[in-house]
Amino acid sequence: MTRTIRAALTTLVVCVVAVPWSARPAAAIANGENAREGSYRFSVLLTVTGLPAEGGGTRDSSCSGALIAPRWVVTAGHCFRDAGGRRVSRTVGERTVAVVGRTDLRGTKGHEVEVVDVEQAEGADVALAELGEAVTDITPIRVATEPPRAGEVLRLTGFGLSTAGGAPVTRLQTGQFTVDAYGGALVEVSGRAPRTDTSPCPHDSGGPYFRERPLSLAAVVSSGPRCPHSGPDLAARTDNLSGWITTTTAPKRPAVWIAGAAVASALTLTLSVALLRRRILDR
Repeated sequence: MTRTIRAALTTLVVCVVAVPWSARPAAAIANGENAREGSYRFSVLLTVTGLPAEGGGTRDSSCSGALIAPRWVVTAGHCFRDAGGRRVSRTVGERTVAVVGRTDLRGTKGHEVEVVDVEQAEGADVALAELGEAVTDITPIRVATEPPRAGEVLRLTGFGLSTAGGAPVTRLQTGQFTVDAYGGALVEVSGRAPRTDTSPCPHDSGGPYFRERPLSLAAVVSSGPRCPHSGPDLAARTDNLSGWITTTTAPKRPAVWIAGAAVASALTLTLSVALLRRRILDR
């Protein structure tokens, strides 16, 4: 490991200890570029309305994410916080909607599906949002099981702002980033293209960093300095959560099926006992 990467990993550890996940959540991609129509269809915009606001009242917000299973979206854990700023395993607004497979938000392509539940990862700024209906005509992105490598190039997509104080974008934004270092739950990445100061902005939180060949998810946007900027941002790794993600997103057997299986097992056992008794009596 080079001295530079050692220093970067030390920085990651310091940031985890000193900066809470909610300290400076990222938003949209500054100095990125418009995604081509129909590309990166697994990209998701999460809109939350009726969030509890500090001092009372409500507010609206949004995050980015990625479809990783027909009924599940991965995003940043801090996108689901209660009024006290604590990450929670539930929806936090009056309504949360996932817009999936829509490059241009002014159009009608793709799907709008309500989020019905949330699962938070332990010790990482990652959450899984469960959809009320399955999205079956868009291929989810695979979650990688291998860690990012220093020097590796990842692509990011997001629906955040284009500048820290700018207006929301109406089209999916994208850019390329270079992995500087990784360690523990985090990855350090820096802008590469279209510019070296390409960087996540507000509401890009939860946006997917992914390998393009072969296509696989490596991390999600977590935190970073005010955008746009050169230098590193922090992303939350997903490769080290692949087991938890697989277990959580596995299709659940319906209660009717479970009840039917239990009845069938009971009948089988009853018949087996009856046959055994008959054999004993016939001897």
